[in-house]
Amino acid sequence: MDHDPLPGGRWRTTTAIKELMLARGLKPGDPMPTESELVETTGVSRSKLREAVRTLTALDILEVRHGTGTFVGQMSMRPLVEGMVFRGVLAPGDDATMLTQVVEVRTGLDLGLAPRIVERLAGRDDTELRACVQAMVDAAGRGESFTTEDRTFHLTLAERLGNDLYGEIVAAFWDIHMTVAPRLGLAGARDLTDTALAHERMLDAAIAGDIDAYRAAVVDHYTPILRMLGQPGPAPRDA
Repeated sequence: MDHDPLPGGRWRTTTAIKELMLARGLKPGDPMPTESELVETTGVSRSKLREAVRTLTALDILEVRHGTGTFVGQMSMRPLVEGMVFRGVLAPGDDATMLTQVVEVRTGLDLGLAPRIVERLAGRDDTELRACVQAMVDAAGRGESFTTEDRTFHLTLAERLGNDLYGEIVAAFWDIHMTVAPRLGLAGARDLTDTALAHERMLDAAIAGDIDAYRAAVVDHYTPILRMLGQPGPAPRDA
């Protein structure tokens, strides 16, 4: 007998629901079949079906709108963010380790996609990105944080790539970062200035079409947070 990782056959039921969604080509926001139809299609009881729907709702695969019905969820990375943040809450001593790992993954993604970003931005001064950079530099000069502008900068880079998955990963890791970092009491005036100027160098290098300078600026961008965590800065990855 196959091992069922979820009790009561819930895994088999959730799998059946997901296979039905794929077979019918359902997209986020589309209405799901009625409960009666799902019971008939999957061949499970209403109680097992409802357990499976609750599981898929928690994963943002389904969305239950009371009084309206069940719809395909947004498939966001919210469960990932909540799970990682809650893990940090349960084990507070792991905050620094978690944040270090998040920075390492973000660095790898940014360096890996550097050629495409430089290709997209070379020769054009993006006014939206430039405004984000200037706002960060100005805020750092006042000794103020600039989390909103920082997040917008990275999400805008993802938009310029046209890579929705990268944008979702950036947003998820950013949310984890900004939930965990305040508990560690990080960020001083020097770190704010270094971070803001690194963003400016990233944009300047991309516009200039200089991939090496862009990669170096990406590393500089993460160096302040790693320095605060007592970690060595990452090394640029070879092309």
